[in-house]
Amino acid sequence: MTDHDTIRAEICVPTTDLKADLAFFGEVMGMRLDAIFPADDPAVAVFSGLGLNLRLDQGQGGPPGLIRVLTDDAEFAGGEPVLKAPGGTRIEVHPLNPPLELPPTEHAFVVRRLTDGAPWVIGRAGMHYRDLVPTRLGGSIIASHIRIPDGGPVPDMVHFHKVGFQLIFCYRGWVDVVYEDQGGPIRLTAGDCFIQPPEIRHRVLEASDGIEVIEIGVPAQHVTEIDHEMTLPTPDLRPDREWQGQRFVFNQAEGAEWQPFRLSGFVARDTTIAANTHAVADVKVVRKGGGDPVRSRHDADILFGFVTQGTMTLEGEGKLPQSLVAGDAFVIPPGMATLWADPSDDFELLEVALPGAFETQPV
Repeated sequence: MTDHDTIRAEICVPTTDLKADLAFFGEVMGMRLDAIFPADDPAVAVFSGLGLNLRLDQGQGGPPGLIRVLTDDAEFAGGEPVLKAPGGTRIEVHPLNPPLELPPTEHAFVVRRLTDGAPWVIGRAGMHYRDLVPTRLGGSIIASHIRIPDGGPVPDMVHFHKVGFQLIFCYRGWVDVVYEDQGGPIRLTAGDCFIQPPEIRHRVLEASDGIEVIEIGVPAQHVTEIDHEMTLPTPDLRPDREWQGQRFVFNQAEGAEWQPFRLSGFVARDTTIAANTHAVADVKVVRKGGGDPVRSRHDADILFGFVTQGTMTLEGEGKLPQSLVAGDAFVIPPGMATLWADPSDDFELLEVALPGAFETQPV
């Protein structure tokens, strides 16, 4: 094992004016000068600080270096967002903890079929990802169909996501995950779901062969950070803890009660996600019920559906009817009149709505 106390790395950047850079990096950037040579005509200086070791070399060719400084100190370097060292190095100052930006939704009617042949992309921890909303509605949402072909231990680390909302719905198989302040490992099986509140630490431990989950994230582009300090499980069990106003949810399909759905002709089971996120989102699992489906409109910003089993025909205002089967997904924009027609007896669908409180009107 490497002894990290006996090894050091340096970032090497060229400089065209080492003498002037000595004052800039020491006084403006607040870094510490650790070495300089040769003594009679210095050409190299080594600084430390800001989380890095920096080697300025007057004899090194190439384009100027770029340093990104992350800080929430508004007074750092005089408050300037961009600086240029005398020797050419560019410094950009960015927030250490930037606020989460939710881009406006670019509404669209979207249908994504499993038979479309969209590629499965290998992502984090060797998981395979299929994009269910290719346009991502202007960056407002990402919906992924994720699978792990070979079961067993997952090469994951304790991490968290800087998101506004995140759902994990188990489509097939099972997966074991451990969460901060939620006790020991929890097994998610088909039909179950997790809400991962913003920045809750967690780690995927093990999965069955052929595990498949549906993951919804808002916004589409969000940062995943590794927590090298936390060990899971944590010693405290805090089921009522909130992260940015949201509680962790583990909702199980077994024993769920089915109630009339917002659309005639269907029933649904509530995952309690609307209540536990203060209506940031609502997630329901829908089945065919009694009565005939009717055409309707909704005013949700985002309404996403994923067929988990059975079939139906989605009729959209001004659109050709879309025959949907298990593995197909869709997005219905607000204000569009639609009809969920001809559901099969075994029809079942995952519906995700943002925000969680919205209205549906028959037309």
